[in-house]
Amino acid sequence: MRKVVRGLGWLLVVFAVVVAQFIVYELWYSDVLTARAQEAAAVELDEILATSATQPSIVVAETSTSPQSTSASTTTIPPTTTAPPPPTTTPPTTPPPTTKPEKEIRLYPEEWADDVGGPIGRISIPSVDLDVVLFAGVDTETLKKGPGAMPSTSFPGQPGNATISGHRTTYGRPFHDLEELEPGDEILVETAVGTHTYAVRRLFIVPPTGVWVTDEMAGGWLTLTACHPKYSAAQRLIVQAEMVKGPNAPLARHLSEIEPPIPRDEEDKPIEIIFGEF
Repeated sequence: MRKVVRGLGWLLVVFAVVVAQFIVYELWYSDVLTARAQEAAAVELDEILATSATQPSIVVAETSTSPQSTSASTTTIPPTTTAPPPPTTTPPTTPPPTTKPEKEIRLYPEEWADDVGGPIGRISIPSVDLDVVLFAGVDTETLKKGPGAMPSTSFPGQPGNATISGHRTTYGRPFHDLEELEPGDEILVETAVGTHTYAVRRLFIVPPTGVWVTDEMAGGWLTLTACHPKYSAAQRLIVQAEMVKGPNAPLARHLSEIEPPIPRDEEDKPIEIIFGEF
């Protein structure tokens, strides 16, 4: 019996050591690995941004102002038996016709490449002190290097709904402080076509099955997703931000004005709304 108890004691010690090593790896050494991956990716990204040839912009809409109609006014001559004086013409009371030049609304396109796992840009959130390289893909290996953009959604900086996922407690913890965001906080995304600024509009929680947050949206939107609460994958914390500045911002505004809101199914609702309207 004593040997059995002693054996169980050693097993518990070994188990505790293994668990401790796992915790050290997950909470500390994984950060070291991510930092190394970020450092290498930053160099690669700088080369990509410096040498990549962006596609030419495309005119997708035009707006113009119609010229103002003008006419000169003349004096009327009352009936008289004497020869009337020569008619006089008053100067125009309105300015000459003017036509404002057409305003072109352009799309600065950027498309997904086949290189899943490679760097595609940089995401920064000044209010939570985040500035990291952004990768293509949301698979396990890619998210170990940093936040990843979901290829099945819009490319970051393009019209639609670009979705980015990231860890909160391991592998650099890029999205650790997302729940501290407030309405209007800025999220900046730099890609080959330039830098686009998004303003935070909504912060809410959904179950892991709430994939409707990645659905298409009218205008230009950015959706950030992370596990919630911290150290758990029971739910998902969602941030949605609207494009307000950048090369494609005029097009995003134009689309949000002319496109009707995309309807959602009745069951597609947050389980908790921290702020924002739906």
